[in-house]
Amino acid sequence: MATTIGLIRHGVTEWNHLGRAQGISDIPLNETGIQQATALANRLKSETWDMIFSSNLTRARQTAEIIRQLLGVASVFTDERIREINCGLIEGTTKEERIARWGVNWREQKLEMEDFKMVAERGLSFLEEVSIGHAGKKILVVSHGALIGLSLQHLLPQLFEKTYIDNASLTVLTHIENEWECQLYNCTKHF
Repeated sequence: MATTIGLIRHGVTEWNHLGRAQGISDIPLNETGIQQATALANRLKSETWDMIFSSNLTRARQTAEIIRQLLGVASVFTDERIREINCGLIEGTTKEERIARWGVNWREQKLEMEDFKMVAERGLSFLEEVSIGHAGKKILVVSHGALIGLSLQHLLPQLFEKTYIDNASLTVLTHIENEWECQLYNCTKHF
């Protein structure tokens, strides 16, 4: 029995537009992000989806709610495991500000950021639990770029050495007999 999981990155925010690291800062969608979420919802409404899960951060919950309303799904379930990476000291900063504060090698410094492996483990824990607990269902999961990308790199390392996840993109995974497959990656054809 196949379980299908549609991974969605939230729509764009003002901080995305400005190039600011958001992490766990609770930033809402901007007008473009609302339009992106609506376009994705319109794409998905011709399909049947059973459930929607979302990160507990506002930008993801807003995206999920727009989709929920157009699809007519009963409710959105939130889970903190699928929230964005904690960016520590770099939250709210642009690349230029990070270079000015910590130098060009800022990425090599810890700066109180959450470990990438721990982010992936959170994502994988969630995906395994949902795929087993809701076997045979079609489930949308609204989350964040780093969480989705790092989870994919650990779940299917042969396919995803590196990842880039666009705002309001759709990635579709299937889980059958303990095997994961990627049916669609970072799709934005709805724009």
